[in-house]
Amino acid sequence: MRTFRAGALVSVAFWAALAIAGVATPAAAQVSGVLPSMPAAPETAADAALAMANQLDGAGGGISSADLVAALEDAALAGQPMALFQLGLMYESGEGVDKDPVKAFGYFSQIADEHADTAPKGVEADIVAQSFLKVGEYYRQGLPEAGIPKNEAYSNKLIMHAASYFGDADAQYKVGELYLDDAELGDNPLQSARWLNLAARKGHAGAQAKLGSMLFNGEGIEADPIEGLMWLTVASRRAAGTADDGWIHDLLTNAMSIATPDQRKKAVELADSLGTRFGGL
Repeated sequence: MRTFRAGALVSVAFWAALAIAGVATPAAAQVSGVLPSMPAAPETAADAALAMANQLDGAGGGISSADLVAALEDAALAGQPMALFQLGLMYESGEGVDKDPVKAFGYFSQIADEHADTAPKGVEADIVAQSFLKVGEYYRQGLPEAGIPKNEAYSNKLIMHAASYFGDADAQYKVGELYLDDAELGDNPLQSARWLNLAARKGHAGAQAKLGSMLFNGEGIEADPIEGLMWLTVASRRAAGTADDGWIHDLLTNAMSIATPDQRKKAVELADSLGTRFGGL
């Protein structure tokens, strides 16, 4: 997925969007001048939006949750996708508001409905793609309280739109997983590897690890132990300190224990020379 530095982009893009939309609430004016510095590490639009809420909620200057929600709701009424998405995240997680999956679904659905044909580049495209993914997951599970039945076929269509039209790495990773499941898009390792490769080249650690494992072990595709081990190495570096660290590290450790010394040496050299292109460190 495309990345950006959250501190500069969210503070400028989001609050500038409020001004462009003509939203000038006391809450917006109060918040716009006190945004704290954000981490310099690249983040997705979804990560940055959530980080913005977390930072604002604890920012010096006493920005209350009520003021933040009021500003976001005003911007949402003006049709700002960033505000709609932020509210969706807040109601989904219960961050700063009472948890309400129905409201969360409504905000994500509004973005998907109104911005399905947004040009597939830039921050707004990231938000729309992530919204398609979110709505797809709601349909996968079903949301009876919102009258949303479980519909895996429709879920797959929404996720595929995010993956193919928007090129969203999270969605491409999900499609790769769906192509390994007979009950979903069918057990098709070649198609799975294609989609995982697209996400891997965007720096998606999970896709890098699963693609690496498939290549190293020859799981339904032609084995290439060196390239597989290279992807596992890049993925492990990428995932360090994240929720995916454990299982990716285990895959790498197991592969390293099986690989020959020459394969290990060549794979690490490849990871060192090419890894930074795909999100490695």
